[in-house]
Amino acid sequence: MALLGNQTLISHFILLGLFTHSPLHLLLFSVIMVMFLVALSGNGLMILLINADSRLHSPMYFFLSWLSLMDLMLISTIVPRMAIDYLLGHGSISFTGCGLQILFFLTLLGDECFLLAFMAYDRYVAISNPLRYSVIMSRRVCWLMVAGSWLFGLVDGLIQAIFTLRFPYCGSQEIDHFFCEVPAVLKLACADTSLYETMIYVCCVLMLLLPFSVISASYLRILITVLHMRSAEGRQKAFATCSSHMAVVSLFYGAAMITYMRPQAYHSSKQDKVVSAFYTMITPMLNPLIYSLRNKEVAGALKKLLGRCSCGVGQS
Repeated sequence: MALLGNQTLISHFILLGLFTHSPLHLLLFSVIMVMFLVALSGNGLMILLINADSRLHSPMYFFLSWLSLMDLMLISTIVPRMAIDYLLGHGSISFTGCGLQILFFLTLLGDECFLLAFMAYDRYVAISNPLRYSVIMSRRVCWLMVAGSWLFGLVDGLIQAIFTLRFPYCGSQEIDHFFCEVPAVLKLACADTSLYETMIYVCCVLMLLLPFSVISASYLRILITVLHMRSAEGRQKAFATCSSHMAVVSLFYGAAMITYMRPQAYHSSKQDKVVSAFYTMITPMLNPLIYSLRNKEVAGALKKLLGRCSCGVGQS
């Protein structure tokens, strides 16, 4: 602890967590751990299949492998720490640890925001301009898109982590959340944060609204193209794929917008924790299921990998 005038500055925080130790919350905790394991196995499997099978070395699967990696890192930044805090019965986290969690979380969140937009553009080019697809979405362009996603995410994470930790924190040490999320941390600041909240809003317009607008426009153009298809089966397949993609994207961006684009006065701790669970736990679990594991090419790659494993076991 340090002194600021007559106020005592705190050196660490206490995360109150998502659950109590009631039977219902113990059940919910078990469900979240199952979701965590599903997310780890699903995303890990996607990365393995895409790298192991040459048929999946296309721009679409290149982006999906990066999305899976980001989801793995995102959920691993939040859930293991939350689980340890719940099992040990306390959630003490140092000032530096809180800052690092903000940095990693917002970097990965920003990465995913831009990557999803690039993925939607990739699908738009594939459907609307198939003859020039390989030229437009070259390997160099794909790498630049991924690098740009990481760069924008890192800049956003650094800015918000540094500015959040520059405020003096005094009085209560308790963050009513299951991880160090910026709006929850700012409630403990003993200084005026209104200017910083305005800056967060501007950042979110760039990091959330802009990519979501690109995604919406891309899928609208895809929808227009699909409507002109002669094959009823092709239209039905495209509609099913686009609707499932847009559902997950809307869940991810909608939850993030609710958390980061509302004024601080409208934040409720219980609501914030539930909303945050959508983009920290639910979408990382759903992404490999919605985007990839239902795909025939991915299913074929999985069968091929299992065939190799069974042959290897038989030979040994």
